[in-house]
Amino acid sequence: MMSGRHPQALLALLIAAGFWLGSWQLPLFDLDEGAFSQATLEMLSSGNWLTTTLDGEPRYDKPMLSYWLQGLSVSAFGAHEFAFRLPSMLAATLWLLLLFGFVRARSSSPLAPWLAAGALALSPMSSIIGHAATADAILNLLLAAAAFDIWRYFESGSRAAVWRTYLWMGLGVLCKGPVAIVIPLAASLAFAVSTRRWRDWLGAVFDLRGWIVLLAVVLPWGISCWMADDGDFIRHFLLDHNLQRYDSTLQGHGGKFYYYIVALPLIVLPFASLLPGAIKRGVLGDALDRYCLLWFGVVFAIFSMSKTQLPHYLLYGMTPLFVLFGRMAARVPPKPVLLAPAIALLLLFSSLPWLLPMVPVNPKRAWEAGVVSEALAAFDWRYTLICLGTLALCLWSLRRSPVVAVLGCALALNLTLWLGLAPVLAQAQQAPTREAARVARDLGLPAVAYATYLPTFSVYRGAPTPHRLPGPGELVFVRADKLPSLQRALADSSANAELRPVFRRGGVALLQRLPLEPEPTTTPAPTTAPEPAQILR
Repeated sequence: MMSGRHPQALLALLIAAGFWLGSWQLPLFDLDEGAFSQATLEMLSSGNWLTTTLDGEPRYDKPMLSYWLQGLSVSAFGAHEFAFRLPSMLAATLWLLLLFGFVRARSSSPLAPWLAAGALALSPMSSIIGHAATADAILNLLLAAAAFDIWRYFESGSRAAVWRTYLWMGLGVLCKGPVAIVIPLAASLAFAVSTRRWRDWLGAVFDLRGWIVLLAVVLPWGISCWMADDGDFIRHFLLDHNLQRYDSTLQGHGGKFYYYIVALPLIVLPFASLLPGAIKRGVLGDALDRYCLLWFGVVFAIFSMSKTQLPHYLLYGMTPLFVLFGRMAARVPPKPVLLAPAIALLLLFSSLPWLLPMVPVNPKRAWEAGVVSEALAAFDWRYTLICLGTLALCLWSLRRSPVVAVLGCALALNLTLWLGLAPVLAQAQQAPTREAARVARDLGLPAVAYATYLPTFSVYRGAPTPHRLPGPGELVFVRADKLPSLQRALADSSANAELRPVFRRGGVALLQRLPLEPEPTTTPAPTTAPEPAQILR
């Protein structure tokens, strides 16, 4: 089936289901999609393409490549969800095509490239990253390109592959910083040491032309950025968002050394059954298998030692793992073991309308209670119909060969995610924020946010939203659980701070601080009241 007459159509199906489905229908999600999109809008508004701001304040999180690409997309197609997500979807598409071509050229099984590409497209984590209006899909594309060209260099000694690797690393630095250099250098060093090819590694690392390529990519922006603000952006980015992020926990995303041991099977669902065989093949297989396992292992070790941990960080090492998945296509586990994770997750998704009401929610946690309430209302007959359809697809897949069966079940799971579950999550978490933003935009009043970091409010309102207490007459956007804090802060700061509700839904509220009433003008009262007859005359 996979190697039949229409491979292009099958590839298009994987790409569409994995990275494009629902991208133009779902609202932007907080936090990251909102932050990237609003920063891009402020870049376009200000004309400053060297540094970014978010709600009027400097944003030091990432270099500029992803913002430039979003800016070009928004300039071409307008400011809506599809345009913000388009760079990521294109990057994920290229990522999959690179993986497919690399595995097809180095595997004897015709099923190998399909299993590798299917694991990339249909694993929920990589599928989410391929949709999201952030920098991660772009960085994963560049890391994959670097990984494949490094292997081509070890395979054939190609200097062109070395120079391309420096190009990918330079673009990666513009996308997300030094991680785009650290991972390729560390992974290639591990392979060179393990195979006693350290001379080849040194020859590539000290390739002058390669470094010229990398610097030619990075320095024009770096020098211009440094001159524009005396290095403020670059210092904050390198120190706060790289060294400090690695050395200390930021934004509550702390973890333990075993964090990614637990997270890994969840990240590769529904292909978790392939993990033991892939690791075994990496240990016992040929040089390419070892290279793939070492690349993954280096990424796993680097981020396991980091004090700030997020699941998608491990994706930087998943491309070589997907290569291993593909190369074991001829020797996959027995079908019951292979399909168990996909079927279990699909049944879990299908059961959510009945399971969610059983989850205890503290009514005092107003934000969470509001989101759960909206989610319960969003589970309707359409969700049930989608689940029945995808379960039928999964049952059809069970009668096929093991690789086709697991890809069919994974496709069913992905369709459930993007046609059923993602719209429910959007309705629960994002629809109230989007509606509040549109109400604020239509009122045309100044608006602020208090103790609430949901940047999509600014995107849909069409203007930056300062973070502070509201002044008289201003609107204030606030999470429901932050309302008591807002009222206390206003009471402490002013004796005349009455709030009028404007909008409330789910876990958010929009209020207006009433304007100050003008002081009444006083006229001296007459000592003797005139008689009515005198007034009439």
